[in-house]
Amino acid sequence: MRDTRESRLLLVLLVAIAFALITVDIRGGEDSPVDGARGAAAAVFGPVENGVSSAVDPVGNAIAAIRDSGERHDRMAELERQNAALKAKLGSDDRNRSRLNQLNKMLKIAGEGQYGIKGAEVIAIGAAQGFSWTITIDIGANDGVQRDMTVLNGDGLVGRVTTVGPNTATVLLATDPDFTVGTRMEGSDELGFASGQGDRPLRVELLNGKAQIKKGDRLVTFGSQADKPFVPGVPVGVVSRVDPSGGDLTRTLYVTPFVGFSKLDIVGVVVQTPEKDPRDTVLPAKPKPTPTPTVTVTVTPGAENAESAGNAESAENAESAESAESAENSGAPTDGESRQEEDQ
Repeated sequence: MRDTRESRLLLVLLVAIAFALITVDIRGGEDSPVDGARGAAAAVFGPVENGVSSAVDPVGNAIAAIRDSGERHDRMAELERQNAALKAKLGSDDRNRSRLNQLNKMLKIAGEGQYGIKGAEVIAIGAAQGFSWTITIDIGANDGVQRDMTVLNGDGLVGRVTTVGPNTATVLLATDPDFTVGTRMEGSDELGFASGQGDRPLRVELLNGKAQIKKGDRLVTFGSQADKPFVPGVPVGVVSRVDPSGGDLTRTLYVTPFVGFSKLDIVGVVVQTPEKDPRDTVLPAKPKPTPTPTVTVTVTPGAENAESAGNAESAENAESAESAESAENSGAPTDGESRQEEDQ
């Protein structure tokens, strides 16, 4: 369209009409007279707008996704961090519960045996000390630990202290082949000496070759002079096998230790010995035997009498049949034949 006077007048007229329609629409509110025209325009131009929107939306969504990707990545990283922290907390809680249980059991043994102990944590095992069965604990001379002190945990005898540093100490385990401890049998008081055999049961030589020992009997430490290196009454283990005596002066036993040496964590060093021998009081209570179920059969008297009567009747019928058969075979007249002869 060329820029003429008529075109300019038309443009001004259209603008004036537009302003007039806007004014009327605003003043009309919900009852605006142009609502019908607006609806018609929406019906005509709506499909066109939807087509344009569907064509443009993927581009807009992609731009928005690129813009928000950094925020989503940060959010995922934060969630992963929180998840890892939660897992670590749960694992830590399980370990803390296990350590608390070990500590409670050890304090119970210390109380029953009247042992004064220093709690310690196992921080190393074996390799630093060569081929011996040893552990390293995190207390030493600064904590009152000395060489040849008894080491125990909540299950029983662990070993004895062999080397002491300012803040650490080395403990020779009861499973070491160079380890020997005096033992006493529960109840019978039979004495012997237990020696380590690595990952096999302890070997115990009883001084009495005729001692009556059976599988399941238990042993405690006998104690040493001046209670070093061993205090008395610490649980050692349970007899798992007894060799035949064969007339020897001693008798050999094999004992499964109470302590699980492959999972040591919390231990205690006995820094104060008991005033008197605790004997067998530190041993755990023996498990109660499982009762053997029994089956009771009850016979009803009425049923027994009925059965007896039935058996008697059966026997009587059988006897009558047998008598009749014998008479027939022998030619003797039966009751029926005798009556017929009398009638004749």
